[in-house]
Amino acid sequence: MPKSRGRDKKPVTPRPERGPAAPAVNPPWFVPVMVGLMVVGLLWVVTYYITQEQFPVPALGRWNLGVGFALMMAGFMMTTRWR
Repeated sequence: MPKSRGRDKKPVTPRPERGPAAPAVNPPWFVPVMVGLMVVGLLWVVTYYITQEQFPVPALGRWNLGVGFALMMAGFMMTTRWR
């Protein structure tokens, strides 16, 4: 019986090892905007309570609390993307 020829295998070269990935860096405006949103939201709610519901926007009534908390929430959501 004739002998079959084997296939030629190419040598396996290992992939070059990668070092640890460099951490992504936030733009320079990120932290001031994040902190600013939280502070402005806090000041909005405090102003609403101190002025006995007359300021910052009297037409909104109790929705001023929603605006203040939404600003603070936006700032806190930005903290999850902070690197």
